Amino acid sequence: MRPSHILWDFNGTVLDDLAPCIKSINELLKKYGLPELSDAERYKEVFEFPVQNYYAKIGFDFDKTSFDILAVEWVDLYNKYNEPLKLCPNVVKALKAVRKAGIPQLILTASKTEMVQDQLSRLGIGGYFDGIIGLDNIHARGKSDIALEWKNKVKPENPVMIGDTEHDAEVADLIGAKCLLVSCGHMSAERLKPLKPVFSDPYDAVSHLFKE
Repeated sequence: MRPSHILWDFNGTVLDDLAPCIKSINELLKKYGLPELSDAERYKEVFEFPVQNYYAKIGFDFDKTSFDILAVEWVDLYNKYNEPLKLCPNVVKALKAVRKAGIPQLILTASKTEMVQDQLSRLGIGGYFDGIIGLDNIHARGKSDIALEWKNKVKPENPVMIGDTEHDAEVADLIGAKCLLVSCGHMSAERLKPLKPVFSDPYDAVSHLFKE
């Protein structure tokens, strides 16, 4: 069945921000006297949503420093290190293919909407998207609620979610969407394989979708 909508996760699926995320969290860990993450492989093993759980997993004690404070500090570091902005492999090629097929494309993100709008503008790809379904804060607690709100409002016939984390698969199941996962983001292919089909990059995922 032809997709009615493509819902794109942003961080790790469209925006390649793995390196600045690791650099930012390691600087925060160092500041609070905690062991740093050794490499990208280790990061991909421990990262999860909600982000608060991930912070607890790597050693932060919210009784000593609140998550709200840590989130602000991390975003400041992230904005500093996430320059210049980079796209994940073959993203533009994938977006062009979906546009050519005439399928609406939206960003579904656990990031603050205004931040994503700014990043899309700076990347020069905002015109590919028909909207952003995002949060009004920086706490990255997940996107289940906003996905359900969109589903109940739009009542999409056959949505497809493209993402890079276990949470994307959970959200897709929640709203009855087909899910395609990519391994170029914040979780490894090994971690994702038990959940959904895993592809090397967004265009690989889109090509598979159009072959069905």
